[in-house]
Amino acid sequence: DEFCAMLPEALQDHPDGFAFEEISENGKPLVVIKTGPVGARAMRGMRHAIAAMAAQGNNLIVDDVMLENEHGEYAALLSGFKTFFVGVFAPLDVLEARERQRGDRMIGLSRWQYDRVHRGKKYDLEIDTGSLNPLECAALIKQKFQL
Repeated sequence: DEFCAMLPEALQDHPDGFAFEEISENGKPLVVIKTGPVGARAMRGMRHAIAAMAAQGNNLIVDDVMLENEHGEYAALLSGFKTFFVGVFAPLDVLEARERQRGDRMIGLSRWQYDRVHRGKKYDLEIDTGSLNPLECAALIKQKFQL
């Protein structure tokens, strides 16, 4: 989110940055994200910045919604580091409830991302935040990767 926020205000909700289109599907709201060339360049820069931080000896936890080939780019950029990919899942009704509770999300974004975000991805660990609380998820990650 911080890297998206680094784009100038003029590129927020703009075809060159990130555009958000509100549509309806089966009577439910969807928010489609369209990434333009400047937005895509900023996100590539973020992935390279993450690799640069790792190269300086920093231990990192990166939270990213990967809708395209970001997984492959991360794997390539971080190939020299001990890297784990954790898929974070929850039922759609839980995600939509969280979206409403947060108050800072466009309603329909989680519905649009739901079938896209994990498609074709392989993870070292998958966790279900719909049935586990944050501490239980952290304990699973710690145990799985012996951290």
